Amino acid sequence: GRGAARGARDRGGHAIAMDFAELEQKEGVRLSWNAWPSSRIEATRVVLPFGAVCTPCKPMPEMPVLPYAPVVCTECSAVLNPYGMVDYHQKRWQCCLCNTGNALPRNYHEINENNLPAELFPGYTTVEYCMDNKNPRPPCFLLVLDTTMAQEELQDAKDSIGQLVALLPEECLVGLVTFGATVTVHELKDSPMPRSFVLRGTDDITQDQLKKLLQLELSPHEHATYDKQKGSAVAEAHSALRRFILPISECEFALQTILDELEPDPFKKEIGMRPFRCTGVAIAVAQGLVAESHSAQGARVMTFTSGPCTMGPGTVVGRDMAENLRTHADFNKGSATHFKAASKFYNSLGIRLATHAHTLDVFACSLDQVGLAEMKTAVDQTGGVMVLAEQFRAETFRSSLRRLFRRDASGALDMYFNATFSVFCVPQVMVCGGIGPMSALAVKSKSISENEVGMGQTTSWRVCSLSGDTSIAVYYEIVNQHSNPIPAGTPFYLQFCVRYKRSNGEIRLRVMTVARRWAESAAAHDIVSGFDQEACALLMARVSTFRVEHEETFDLLRWLDRTLIRVGSKFGEYAKDSPETFRMPGPFAIYPQFMFNLRRSQFLQTANNTPDETAFYRLMMGRETVLNSLVMIQPTLTAYTFTGEPTPVLLDVASIQPDCILLLDTFFMIVVHSGSTIGEWRKAGYQELPEHEAFRTLLAKPVLDAKTKMHGRCPTPRLVECDQGGSQARFLLAKLNPSATHATSDARGGGMGGFGENGQAGAEIIFTDDISLNVFLAHLAKLAVQS
Repeated sequence: GRGAARGARDRGGHAIAMDFAELEQKEGVRLSWNAWPSSRIEATRVVLPFGAVCTPCKPMPEMPVLPYAPVVCTECSAVLNPYGMVDYHQKRWQCCLCNTGNALPRNYHEINENNLPAELFPGYTTVEYCMDNKNPRPPCFLLVLDTTMAQEELQDAKDSIGQLVALLPEECLVGLVTFGATVTVHELKDSPMPRSFVLRGTDDITQDQLKKLLQLELSPHEHATYDKQKGSAVAEAHSALRRFILPISECEFALQTILDELEPDPFKKEIGMRPFRCTGVAIAVAQGLVAESHSAQGARVMTFTSGPCTMGPGTVVGRDMAENLRTHADFNKGSATHFKAASKFYNSLGIRLATHAHTLDVFACSLDQVGLAEMKTAVDQTGGVMVLAEQFRAETFRSSLRRLFRRDASGALDMYFNATFSVFCVPQVMVCGGIGPMSALAVKSKSISENEVGMGQTTSWRVCSLSGDTSIAVYYEIVNQHSNPIPAGTPFYLQFCVRYKRSNGEIRLRVMTVARRWAESAAAHDIVSGFDQEACALLMARVSTFRVEHEETFDLLRWLDRTLIRVGSKFGEYAKDSPETFRMPGPFAIYPQFMFNLRRSQFLQTANNTPDETAFYRLMMGRETVLNSLVMIQPTLTAYTFTGEPTPVLLDVASIQPDCILLLDTFFMIVVHSGSTIGEWRKAGYQELPEHEAFRTLLAKPVLDAKTKMHGRCPTPRLVECDQGGSQARFLLAKLNPSATHATSDARGGGMGGFGENGQAGAEIIFTDDISLNVFLAHLAKLAVQS
């Protein structure tokens, strides 16, 4: 198989590590194993999952865009690619995935070795087809605004919506729904008497009920005289697209006028009671409205809320302030009274939205929780975003909006709609499932495995909305029997197809085909040298978060530990029963460290986080690229000193030094931490003096680097600047490996300073009972070498 990735070898015959990130630039896919054992028995011995992390809309400047339809296999529906065999004489091609022979279409009859279409060029394993769209429609953004807040806060929310509308292309459609104790749907058409429809906030409203309530249906008389061929002026005037949802170019003034006149919800607020807020019904109304006007076209229901739902379906907490919002402790005790009913309601809303390929976004600006834990399933299965902030005027919130609506090089939004993601594989492999911001489609195929991982029982998923960074994890199972040997080095193929819509109405189909090789057994050298520990850490993290949310009795940490011990026993190099000889080979070197940090991470540990924050973190883990996810699991730490360039340092308490500034990047938060000496100098104002130019530069550099990192992310991370020993230094200490704690420093004779695991004196200790990385690795070595 041309281009099948293998570990290159230098002259001494040693395997050189593959550059998986470079391969990803070309293919858009990363695999946990880049050589696969050729039988089911050998595959189980490998312990870790066989999976791929695919970034379907990754920007690829080199990729050809072809202005014609693809050639598809009649048997398995995979697309013609450079790995398929083509018989130029007979005008036939053989599918590399199912080995079926197919006739080439008429327009391919002129091709030969010297006159190939782009999709058969050996280097073009990833191509994009530009498909015909007979009915191009711009995307729709339905704004759902909570009005149960103070005048000042409501003004900030209205300003944010004004900023959002200004970011959209003029042809995009918008609509406005506001809610408090009731739900108000606003007409945006230009008329001397603008109307709005007020609906009760106590009961769920279906699409059919909404049509009656908003007078979107024809009367029996109008229906009788309706001419299907010509349409009718009456039906046209009644339609939601002429009244509630209009292009920005036509309704910007009307929308702005309504927003200017909008007042806080008039329902009276009693002392000691939460305000009436019917978030669930408001989202249901918005869903019915876009389903009626924009089915199967790109649409987003964008909800701006400032507190929890307190009435109607989807209620998260009662109105009485004496009742506290649920915590993780309530989940453990089973005393979160509203949680199950609310989650069930939002899940059904998510299904309704995904059926029409629409997305739910939640922008929560509140000091307290708003019920994201209940809404997570709806946001996740529709590919929506969640943004958490304290206020609508917060800069992190405003910049998250700007980032969400950024444009690509062609001027279209970097936002893709109504996508279908499908995977194809060779007969020896089956698909266990996928994990990502999507919902499963009922597609039957011979490649579906009975062992379900994530969303299984299908090979196609609907992704209602995605961006250039959205990544989907796909899990496979090798089903080839031991009695049917495949020669080592034989190539096998996997294909990923995504059909999506751009904001300018174009329909694109991207086809990514990857080739890898079969290896003889699980112990083969190719298997070890082809292990991508970064992709595998992401695949394990996604399975962990998925299982901990969907299986009530699942003992996650024990499962992770047992898996790691089996990996150590299988791939570690050691003498039986002597832990001091244990080491992991190169491709596995940092894998145990990833698992140590994953066990401690906020995805699996719920201490110090509200259920809403945990839901947000898990949502992000389920959709980001390999590199971004690794930063979430194992944050990066960079040291800035007077001597030399910024250097990456160990994520360890020993890295805190008095004369050094540390930059911690956890993806969701960036911390600039000044050592005690630097902090004292800054307070003394040395940076103001002309002779301390170097100090001024040192203070500015980490903040500048932090802002550069923040610029590329959505939602925008929070920036924390703190000094050693200050209260906010806790954000750094919580992420560091506790190699020096109060226990170890007492054992060494007291004193404040701890010692790093390399014996280097640190300037800080951590008061914790958590075990350190060294203790974790020592236990791993001891258990892995047991006979």
